[in-house]
Amino acid sequence: MRDRSRSLFPVLIVSADVMLTVFLHAYMGGVKAVLIHSAAHYNTGHVRVMTRAYAAEADQSPIDLAMLGIDTLVSGLRRSHPELLWTPRIGFGGLLDIPDENGETREQAPVAGMAVSLLSPNSPEWKVLDIGKAIVRGSLPQKPGDLLVADELAEKLHLKPGETATLISSTMYGGMTTANFTLAGTVRFGISALDRGAVIADLADIQQALDMQNGAGEILGFFPDDLYHEDRADLITAEFNSCYADSKDPFSPVMGTLRSQSGLSDLLDYMGFFSVFIVGIFVAAMSIVLWNAGLTGSLRRYGEIGVRLAVGEDKGHVYRSMLAEALMIGAAGSIFGTAIGLAISYYLQVKGIDIGSVMENSNLMLTNVIRAQVTPFTYAIGFFPGVLASFFGTAAAGAGIYRRQTSQLFKELEA
Repeated sequence: MRDRSRSLFPVLIVSADVMLTVFLHAYMGGVKAVLIHSAAHYNTGHVRVMTRAYAAEADQSPIDLAMLGIDTLVSGLRRSHPELLWTPRIGFGGLLDIPDENGETREQAPVAGMAVSLLSPNSPEWKVLDIGKAIVRGSLPQKPGDLLVADELAEKLHLKPGETATLISSTMYGGMTTANFTLAGTVRFGISALDRGAVIADLADIQQALDMQNGAGEILGFFPDDLYHEDRADLITAEFNSCYADSKDPFSPVMGTLRSQSGLSDLLDYMGFFSVFIVGIFVAAMSIVLWNAGLTGSLRRYGEIGVRLAVGEDKGHVYRSMLAEALMIGAAGSIFGTAIGLAISYYLQVKGIDIGSVMENSNLMLTNVIRAQVTPFTYAIGFFPGVLASFFGTAAAGAGIYRRQTSQLFKELEA
């Protein structure tokens, strides 16, 4: 303990390496979790029901291929799979026209719209979209005809809460339609693709405006704990498709999981591989560093080892004491480094890092705030390089003790 080169400095080296390992693992897991969370909430749900024809062009939200008679289908889903929260949505596009005091066009802009159940107090959309926290100006919709507009778009159109806006779009059957709305409030979700030009309206209002009575483009299902359970989602999807899917009918309902939609399967697989690869390489690199530290530390102590052997100390006792010392240093450094790494990771998990400047022109449904994710494995991953590498480095270097010859000790001591 009096020799800092044998106690303090090795512990600091181990702590620094373990801290970086823990933080990197939490950060990579957080990026993947944010991707899944954003995709589920704003695009695919954990599972999604569409017509077969709609599913083939889902990225374009083709309302002419949407489902009708959704009340019966939603009721059936809630009975057969009550463990999920089911909610219908309509994705639509069009022009948002802002009239002046004479009723003439003052401002106009293209918009991407989302119709959800806003006026139902039991709607899962309040939790899924977290609309209450997204409000910037105005208030939540209170009555039919109320509309929410992205704050950035509202500022561009000089649109204020309480003013009238006209949606110009096309019906489910291809005809032109117009519908007047009142701006209830403006929202900011922290997703560049939405914040540039999104509008959110009540499902019933858009059904009427687009001639889609009792219709919807998709029905989304969410697990109540807001986590994507892939195995359970696969089972639910297989069960539903075995009952409803008809390959000969383009308008038969078909269910897909989050992973299987919008190219997320390849992206999630790539991120999973990339995460394991990067963390694995980093753990291996940190292990080599700590191995070398243990190796070098033991080699530099050959003079001390020679003295201990010269005064009659048993070789096995010297070797075991060095291993015990390596274990204590590795354990102390791992505990200290893991604590620091977890503290940084938890802070990032709560506060996040704003990458809005990078995502400014992105069309991905990905939040601008990246967070870490602390899992049970995050608590343990730092001990692999911290304890094991230090231990085996010392073990490899200390093995030379058994090859020491007493006849050589006096020459080393004289030197």
